[in-house]
Amino acid sequence: MERLYQQMEFIIELDKLKNIIRRTKLIYTDRNENDAEHSWHLAMMAMNLCEHANEPNLDVSKVIRMVLIHDIVEIDAGDTYAYDVSGHADKYEREYQAAERIFGLLPADQKQEYMALWQEFEDGKSAEAKFAMALDRLQPLIHNYKNQGSIWAANGIKIAQVRERSHKIREGSESLWKYAQEIIDKSIAQGFLSE
Repeated sequence: MERLYQQMEFIIELDKLKNIIRRTKLIYTDRNENDAEHSWHLAMMAMNLCEHANEPNLDVSKVIRMVLIHDIVEIDAGDTYAYDVSGHADKYEREYQAAERIFGLLPADQKQEYMALWQEFEDGKSAEAKFAMALDRLQPLIHNYKNQGSIWAANGIKIAQVRERSHKIREGSESLWKYAQEIIDKSIAQGFLSE
């Protein structure tokens, strides 16, 4: 029963993810997205868009697991806004400590598995991590576009910043990168993004 108790403690801790509010607005309402919603959306994107990955033999199950766990660390570390340069300075250290504590609630074998998945995503070197990261960059881009760039405008985000941040999409999927470029171009044409 000890193993079950550890797993349940982790499951209960995960409920806190619903309270981590991102700057991204939901598409069909003025409410901000929470981390649990973001993770679920990425998992659905992985399931539906995996055929567009650069790697034809992608382990989709691994991508889904990665996108479901990559932001769990924000329970302790908080959400770092994509364009917050100073917040990114110590982001890895904060998130690593959070990963150790939160995944440490699990039995040792599961902690090791989750730490490895989290680290693989952070490293961004495997085909699965590159695709997971592509989805993680594409999803808020879509939200910003569908919300007429309101969050970009509120934070003074410029075209060059969005292009730089979105460029990682290309490493995971050329098709999704082309789609992202179309969204950026439309955002510029419609006045959602400026120099």
